[in-house]
Amino acid sequence: MIVKQNQDNLDEIGSVIRSGGVIAFRSDTFYGLGADPFNPQAVQRIRDLKGREDKKPILVVISDTPQVNRLIASRSRSFDELTERFWPGPLTVIGEAAAALPIELTAGTKTVGVRLPDDDKVRALVAACGGALTATSANASGQSPARTAEETEKYFDNQLDLIVDGGHAKSEAPSTVVDATTDQLRLIREGVLPWSEIRRV
Repeated sequence: MIVKQNQDNLDEIGSVIRSGGVIAFRSDTFYGLGADPFNPQAVQRIRDLKGREDKKPILVVISDTPQVNRLIASRSRSFDELTERFWPGPLTVIGEAAAALPIELTAGTKTVGVRLPDDDKVRALVAACGGALTATSANASGQSPARTAEETEKYFDNQLDLIVDGGHAKSEAPSTVVDATTDQLRLIREGVLPWSEIRRV
């Protein structure tokens, strides 16, 4: 079922997540599959939907910076410097995962990638869902990321509990992903934010 995101249905969307459901929503980049990152059954359902390899962790978007403390066990100096400079924005920063996060999310890496979207509408939705939401791209592994609610529906048909129509994707590329578990930064994926700009800072 596709619903348009508005202020009146945020509680309804949040209740789907709280009950262990999986939704699709427009993130600050493409459409993503959203579930409670602390719910192992919901996260595993996303893996099954995507056909995702067990060794690939799933990233999380947050509603505000204090949510980092729920997800990251300890932050390197580089983690703090990156988030202070580039958040909110299209930068996913990897840090040491909190013990409460399930292996279905971290894929046994003991790390997790976190992003604070530069989009008020996305942050409001994530806040309604508890402040943290998985955001792996809404497509089966190997397919192009969905850019609209309709594309998402074609990929997953009736397998999702809800598809939240937030309009057309605003990005032509995914977020940039940087490993900041130590002060020696490592580029995992270059996306919207150029690696050269990160290195300059």
